[in-house]
Amino acid sequence: MEDRTGSLRGRTVLVTGASSGIGAAAATLFAAEGAAVVLMARREERLRALAEEIAAAGGRAAVAAGDVTVPADVDRAVGTAVRDFGGLDGAFNNAGWGSIGSELHETDDAVFDQIMDVNVRGVWNCLKREIPVMLRQGGGGAIVNTSSTAGVFATGAVSPYVAAKHAVLGLTRAAAAEYGQRGIRVNALVVGATRTELMEGAIARVPPLEQAAVARAVQPRFAEPEEIARAAAWLLSDHASFVTGAAVPVDGGCTAV
Repeated sequence: MEDRTGSLRGRTVLVTGASSGIGAAAATLFAAEGAAVVLMARREERLRALAEEIAAAGGRAAVAAGDVTVPADVDRAVGTAVRDFGGLDGAFNNAGWGSIGSELHETDDAVFDQIMDVNVRGVWNCLKREIPVMLRQGGGGAIVNTSSTAGVFATGAVSPYVAAKHAVLGLTRAAAAEYGQRGIRVNALVVGATRTELMEGAIARVPPLEQAAVARAVQPRFAEPEEIARAAAWLLSDHASFVTGAAVPVDGGCTAV
């Protein structure tokens, strides 16, 4: 696999939610930029297929199947990075989950719990285990968390998802402030409507969602997953060396108007 620019050459990056969509696109791109990638998601067969694709193109990938809501699974993923590639230099904490169609008073507590568990506790679990490894290495690191336009305003998604994505931005800023002087940068992507498996499933259930999802954007279209991945790659690279604690919109201008 030839580097595109080599912006991540020599680094090891953990990608969560890597079995499809933005995570899979990011893992492929990071490997093309020279990184060794550790793939984490629940669907192991998909991860193994992706790892084989990366290896066939000359890249390096390891599989650490697991659930970000389970601390032991995240421990194993971080441990895989250290064991297979010698350390952890970056992380794209991208795993997330949401639902549509219910007003707050009609949303089940179980839905609230699952959304908060995946989107907030999942990022928390990752940060708690990634940061100590980076501190021990002494060379700093870079972390990118996936938030959403729902982390900036009420998008029409269910209220727990809006709350969870706001919380991701809070965790991002707090971690950036706590670890910036020790060389660890922490940023978030504010992601707009993106053509992912999760989004396609939602549109299939509620067809008007397709038009509504892009109605606010200056560029009224869906992003492709690789467009989001490119922003994550930049934030993980030295090209973004003076960027930390930022909520970077990759949303077609949705939050600009």
